[in-house]
Amino acid sequence: MTTAELLGTDPGWIIGVKAVLVFGICVISTLMAVWTERRVLAKMQLRTGPNRVGKFGLLQSLSDGVKLALKEDIIPAAADKVVFIIAPIIATAMCFMSFAVIPMTGEVNLFGHQTALQLTDLPVGVLYILAVTSIGVYGVVLAGWSSGSTYPLLGGLRSSAQVISYEIAMGLSLVAVFIYAGSMSTSVIVDSQHQNIWNAVVLFPSFIIYVISMVGETNRAPFDLAEAEGELVGGFHTEYSSLKFALFFLAEYVNIIAVSALAATLFLGGYHAPPGLGFTEQWLGGWFTFFWFIAKVNLFFFIFMWLRGTLPRLRYDQFMKFGWKVLIPSSLAWILIVATLRVMQQQGANRAVVIAFTAGIVLLLMAVSSLVDRNKAKSQEPIADIDNEAPDFPVPSLPHLRSINVSGGQQ
Repeated sequence: MTTAELLGTDPGWIIGVKAVLVFGICVISTLMAVWTERRVLAKMQLRTGPNRVGKFGLLQSLSDGVKLALKEDIIPAAADKVVFIIAPIIATAMCFMSFAVIPMTGEVNLFGHQTALQLTDLPVGVLYILAVTSIGVYGVVLAGWSSGSTYPLLGGLRSSAQVISYEIAMGLSLVAVFIYAGSMSTSVIVDSQHQNIWNAVVLFPSFIIYVISMVGETNRAPFDLAEAEGELVGGFHTEYSSLKFALFFLAEYVNIIAVSALAATLFLGGYHAPPGLGFTEQWLGGWFTFFWFIAKVNLFFFIFMWLRGTLPRLRYDQFMKFGWKVLIPSSLAWILIVATLRVMQQQGANRAVVIAFTAGIVLLLMAVSSLVDRNKAKSQEPIADIDNEAPDFPVPSLPHLRSINVSGGQQ
């Protein structure tokens, strides 16, 4: 029985229970993610981190949430109040909706009913996730526009450009996965990796492009141009306070967990155990597969923390240039290669032919890279000395040729 058929037999009350479970997992994961990030970054920077509220500071995130909820809620006089209130709700709701098609376990027994910890299975599940995450960015853009202030507006504009750029790269990086798996369903993509090598190995360029794009998609360092505390005070949420600010904070971390869960699903085999540990999937009646899923999500979340603790923020022009001139062309070239290899495999091409084609592509890329490096080196060569004859028109003297008399004399 396929996952779609299994989920199709779920009664309404089972769907409700799973929805509550998924929501609880997202909220608890957010609280633990905030605590983990603060502790890990503290270790990287030789600090202690939260250690007062609860054992090891585990209740610090919960106390911060309560504190934000009890603070005074301030709405600027120049703000569009309706949009100002709706924006954080849109951003948060869309992040939770993306978990509807993420398979977190295999077949398990839930209150005497055989099901899987997945709300539904759509034939275009991955496109659904991309759609709802894109709508979630409207919350950021509307928050910046409705605040009636300059810095939030700049943050909203940056966010819109950022999403347009890196959504394209992210979507293109997934095309190779669709070609290889033959489906856009998340459960089918997970099953296609069960007896085969993970997509992170077979489609390594797609994996790297997706990992980079998901950092840009979530406005995280070094791509946090929409917030940019050093430039825009706080970016799009500068004017927000109390519970509305807490919703944006929640949306950011739920979005991080969502893109990490999608990465684990598409590239690391989803809830399946690593090669050689497949026997563990039967432990606890199949619920142990949830442990493998959470472990893979935490791996990607650690990458987020590592990048934040080590890399400085990019300039905006560098950020946009990298998205449009590096990631998108690389994705298009890789899609052509994967499609060609897939067609050759389906037509029964000899393995030696496939290997020769792959080796030819590698050699071609090396040759192009060598030419680019050579041209770059030539462009950096020192220019020959030019005749320094005095021009026939008056010019001011160069700063390094002036001798300034500090005591007030003539130059």
